[in-house]
Amino acid sequence: MNMTPQNMNEVESEEKEQGRKIEINEDSLPSPAAALHEQIRQEGEKELERDGMALLLSAIAAGISMGASLMAKGIFHVHLNGIPGGFLLENIGYTFGFVIVIMARQQLFTENTLTAVLPVMHKPTPGNARLLFRLWGLVLLGNLLGTALVALAFAQLPVFNEATRAAFTSLSAEVMHNPPGEMFANAIISGWIIATMVWMLPAADGAAKLWVIIIMTGLVGLGDLTHIVVGSAEILYLVFNGTIGWQEFIWPFALPTLAGNIIGGTFIFGLISHVQIRNDMSNHAKMQAARQASAREKQKADNAG
Repeated sequence: MNMTPQNMNEVESEEKEQGRKIEINEDSLPSPAAALHEQIRQEGEKELERDGMALLLSAIAAGISMGASLMAKGIFHVHLNGIPGGFLLENIGYTFGFVIVIMARQQLFTENTLTAVLPVMHKPTPGNARLLFRLWGLVLLGNLLGTALVALAFAQLPVFNEATRAAFTSLSAEVMHNPPGEMFANAIISGWIIATMVWMLPAADGAAKLWVIIIMTGLVGLGDLTHIVVGSAEILYLVFNGTIGWQEFIWPFALPTLAGNIIGGTFIFGLISHVQIRNDMSNHAKMQAARQASAREKQKADNAG
């Protein structure tokens, strides 16, 4: 059978096979957590089925937007230097890029380590795995291209004064002090925190959503945890101003950080959350089937009478 581009990119699920939509009504599901899980899975299916060029362009925009974290943190570092509590305020700057990307619905790699993986965990077929790796590849490529563009602009264009440029270099160099093992371990915690944020966002509205983003991503900044996209803007700034070479971007930074973010967001938070919810859903389905069977038997008895 010939497959069109549309159905080649269609997620396989029990709901699609039965011609129905994912149930997200809390009253019809075994728990509020199950409703939240299904809502995130529904969003994941939409992301997996998106056009490839749209994903790439959105991811490039997200990479550029994440440059706001480096810019804000560097500017705050200059103006808050020596002020008591300045470190806490400085790390508010770290949240700026996340706020822009998430509120603008741009594609960020660490968000997709949870959102897009839930449909695959729900139905782990080769087709769904292909869609997941397609999305991950396009979004990671776009994020890195975007961070490279913004880092190159910060390093080469006459936008910032020398004090701010020195702050960019100093802050970015702090990331490179971590050996690969620490990069990896920090990235696991970072991936877990970002996945937790993704899980919390659907339940938040308006200003609450903004505070969830600021608190959770601010925690990543306060802990000096490594994040593949924000960190890429920082480390690529060092590459473009000649402080380090490309090989140092790849190792010890990019590969350990990428692996840690995926493990923290997918295999720890995503898998544990999915398993507990699917167990609830399975028990709920069994109870519904039992009730329906009982109702049919009662109907037969009534008809026979």
